[in-house]
Amino acid sequence: MPEPLDAALNEVRNLLLDPALTRAVAAGRRRGQRPSVVRAELRPVTLKAGPRLQIATSDGARPYTRNVAPGPEADAAVDALLAEPFGNWHVETADTTLQLRVTKSGEAQVHRAATARPATAPAGHDREKEYLLDPGDPLFAEIGGSAAKRRQVDAFLRALAATLPEDLTGPLRVVDLGCGNAYLTFAAYRYLSGRGLDVRLTGVDVREDQRHRNTELAERLGWGDRVRFVAGTIADAVVEPAPDLVLALHACDTATDEALARAVRWDARWVLAAPCCHHDIAAQLRSRPAPAPYELLTRQGILRERFADVLTDALRAGLLRLHGYRAEVVEFVDSRHTPRNLLVRARRTGAPPTAEQRRDYRELVDQWQVTPRLETLLGADTTAAGPLTARID
Repeated sequence: MPEPLDAALNEVRNLLLDPALTRAVAAGRRRGQRPSVVRAELRPVTLKAGPRLQIATSDGARPYTRNVAPGPEADAAVDALLAEPFGNWHVETADTTLQLRVTKSGEAQVHRAATARPATAPAGHDREKEYLLDPGDPLFAEIGGSAAKRRQVDAFLRALAATLPEDLTGPLRVVDLGCGNAYLTFAAYRYLSGRGLDVRLTGVDVREDQRHRNTELAERLGWGDRVRFVAGTIADAVVEPAPDLVLALHACDTATDEALARAVRWDARWVLAAPCCHHDIAAQLRSRPAPAPYELLTRQGILRERFADVLTDALRAGLLRLHGYRAEVVEFVDSRHTPRNLLVRARRTGAPPTAEQRRDYRELVDQWQVTPRLETLLGADTTAAGPLTARID
């Protein structure tokens, strides 16, 4: 049931100033209002000078952190944050977790629960390190998404964090191809901007209604000038200027090939694509006999489908190597969260392909008599003799 906002915020204040506070996050904005910062995070820290309340804020471009002393200084800092028109508060203490969302009518919807604790935990266990973006982050109150989807997005961000150099600076142009409800789009912006990067992110989806929905969400979060959405196919959507980083989470079947092809044509520096179904190569395997002595690999339907998954992603990685990328296929999340848990991760090096790489790719394709969709899209001549043809833009 809705509650008076003033009373709910006073409860939040008491928790923020409680010595048992472990973490709190404020984000989003109330209807028709905009906070001076897009996000604030509070946590207790212990410094040489003694205990402090650490307050980290972000204006959407760069973070700012300060440590305030308990007493009047902390009281004033907390009161200033509570005066901001944030749409969501998530507060955790040692015993209590409170989630507050401000409704369109200006009332408070509050959920209170006991703080969950692991059944067993090693000494020094820090549960916050399990996530780059906590599933309880108020961001998810705005963008939605199931617990499984939130786990997938966080795991994807961990792979992204391991891909980008730690000393990365300067503007970063990002595109999320096949963004759908934009769970990854918004989470990626939150994470990357939190690293202090100047991020411009574009989400692409074929549906115009998704563009409208996601654009409204970006405005509500205060990110409308940095996160934009366009409607169009992965192959043809207008994205200018060309991105440095290309993301694609579970683009179905050959949509993943279209995402990889656009990344290559853009000369994107980094590519992370989690494939979904692999119908194209599977259909080609069904249409012709397997080469000897591998008939047993494709005789059973379930084995043929799984082999098609492996063959498809192996050929994708091989093609990326032929186009100047260092590519690998890794598991980015546990299979209990999604069976589609592989990630094609690539970094542009510009290195020309070796004769051995050309030969290995061509022999595998010829032996199985398949034509990968990505090869068709790139218009690549991958024969062992002679150079690759120019890419078709």
